[in-house]
Amino acid sequence: MIKKLFRPAAILAIGLLLVLLTAGATHTGKISGLENSTGAVFFLQVTPTPRAQQDLSEIGSTDGIVIMGGVILLIVLIPILAKRKSWMQAD
Repeated sequence: MIKKLFRPAAILAIGLLLVLLTAGATHTGKISGLENSTGAVFFLQVTPTPRAQQDLSEIGSTDGIVIMGGVILLIVLIPILAKRKSWMQAD
């Protein structure tokens, strides 16, 4: 019985969470100085960038991404290759 109701309850909970997040993101606030005026509230904070440091990265360089992909590949493949012998013996 509980397993039957889990999926609809989960879908309902996710939908309710989505509705609440959407309602919170589109909140309107009153503009100070005007009584009957409401508008979408948008806050923008600009983060200043220091001009003393120069960016040393190359435009279009993907060397770091390729190296990280190779590391991830090794992390995944090494355990698989290590277990492969025991899997083949089980047959």
